[in-house]
Amino acid sequence: MFKQMKLSALKFSLILASGFLMASCAVNPYASTNKLYKKQAKAYGKSLWAVPQVNPEEVAYPQGDYWVGATNFNMRKPNYVIIHHTAQNSTEHTLKTFTTKATQVSAHYVIGRDGKVYQMLNDHLRAWHGGASKWGNNTDINSSSIGIELDNNGAEPFAEAQINSLLGVLEMLKKKHGIPAANFIGHSDIAPSRKVDPNPTFPWQKLSQSGFGLWYDADVLDSVVVAKNYADSVATGKVDTTLLQQEVLVLQQEPKYKVPDTFNPQDALRIIGYDTRNMEAAIKAFKLHFIQTEVNAELTEKDKQILYNLYQKCL
Repeated sequence: MFKQMKLSALKFSLILASGFLMASCAVNPYASTNKLYKKQAKAYGKSLWAVPQVNPEEVAYPQGDYWVGATNFNMRKPNYVIIHHTAQNSTEHTLKTFTTKATQVSAHYVIGRDGKVYQMLNDHLRAWHGGASKWGNNTDINSSSIGIELDNNGAEPFAEAQINSLLGVLEMLKKKHGIPAANFIGHSDIAPSRKVDPNPTFPWQKLSQSGFGLWYDADVLDSVVVAKNYADSVATGKVDTTLLQQEVLVLQQEPKYKVPDTFNPQDALRIIGYDTRNMEAAIKAFKLHFIQTEVNAELTEKDKQILYNLYQKCL
């Protein structure tokens, strides 16, 4: 009896163990492309191990007597995070796009609408996510950035679970790589004439409040009541000219923070980081990020106030 019980217990344990084994060995639909990733990473590793070789016939300078390997170095350090929307209809669609060689595009992280995060590339490797882009004087954003793709068709609001996961990823990246707060930007910021992602519903203000990206001060658009002498008010055309007494004080509402007459919006956009060679595109990208309504190439007085405030933060 005791022996039968032991055999039954052993059988049960084996069944349980095999169940766990089967669960842990579930087929990964990306097993074949994962092999390609490992193969490429291994090839790059071999090139790093190799002693640099230069053909003397191909260079116009004398070579040293022997190779000397420096001892003070590390891996590529990402200094920017670029946020995208996928403009596709599912996470699976995007994962397939980024594992198909012919597409020639990739990103370090993909975050689904359900909040699930897929890291597709080591942070120290160069993803192909920015394309032809520019931010400040940096014309090779891919070499200094981490690309994050949010599963979004480009016209819908971003899911709460997705934004919560994004904030978690950004916090990890900021701590891990020491990325400055101002260097969390969007694809449209670095490629204003080509891209419009992430879409206008993206919560840039919420990200900034968590320490990721610039945002303007809360009171920038506030106004104050100013008492002005009648004569001064007539000169500016802001009062009823039927008033006769110069001693009359007139109360007027004016912006709390005035934009100087000498303010140059193009210089401000350039100092923030925008490529202003196409000024219309730069204004649209700025408004997509910071205004998020009436995304056009016109700068209203309100837009200029916000732009001036951000420009001052970048000086």
